[in-house]
Amino acid sequence: MREYKPKVNAQKEVYYKDRFYVSPRVPRYEVSNEIDLQVIRDLEGFVRESYIERDTCVVWIGKDNIVEALKIIKANGYETLSEMSAIDYLERDGGFEIFYQLLSFTHKRRLRVKTFLKENEEIESVSSIFSSANWSEREMYDMFGIMPLHHPYPKRILMPDDWVGHPLLKSYPLQGDESARWYEVDTIFGREYREVVGEEQRDSARVDRYDSTRFSRLGYEVKYGEVIDKDNEVKKPIMYQEEDGVLFVTKLTINNQKQLDKRK
Repeated sequence: MREYKPKVNAQKEVYYKDRFYVSPRVPRYEVSNEIDLQVIRDLEGFVRESYIERDTCVVWIGKDNIVEALKIIKANGYETLSEMSAIDYLERDGGFEIFYQLLSFTHKRRLRVKTFLKENEEIESVSSIFSSANWSEREMYDMFGIMPLHHPYPKRILMPDDWVGHPLLKSYPLQGDESARWYEVDTIFGREYREVVGEEQRDSARVDRYDSTRFSRLGYEVKYGEVIDKDNEVKKPIMYQEEDGVLFVTKLTINNQKQLDKRK
């Protein structure tokens, strides 16, 4: 298990912050659709706030009433829970926003239920109402550390069982700590093979043209693991066709290339 390191101020330690910037807010409108109004009326006593946002009715419910509220909403035709998860507002509000995205094939409408869970508080599982919540709640635990009460299988679903920390918390380091970066190498080969195997590539979108162990160098092939002199590198033009060309296709060479001044 990895040693825990406090990450309390991780959200405050940013490289740049514009103190004059105000994040734009999605406009909200009063609920007017009769189907949505009927749901709100049936939830009398549970609804703390309701509005229309991006053509979807949003209803805020207290965490202690979430199970009963979802039963009522399901009885109103919202039979599918398409998505649920959490948003980390620990630094700003001291807790998590949990949302349930519901879909009604009968009414051809969507409904979003939201609730707020303070840090170290607990919330009831809704997997007994919507079977799709089983995996969604496990993922919420895996990524945020929130495991609803009475879940039938309280276990990580994405990360290994011995993983320490929850990757979607804003306090979690973007590149992971040392144990996270070497987790697969240490687990599969052993810590002593770190120098042999090399550090895991955490950013799958990053391409390093001077890395001769992970990338193919088109136009300038080198041996595996060769150290490349960046200042005195010998570059060759990249050719995408065979030496003899392709039948019915004129071979493209450096001499007959043309660069357009503007788009046609």
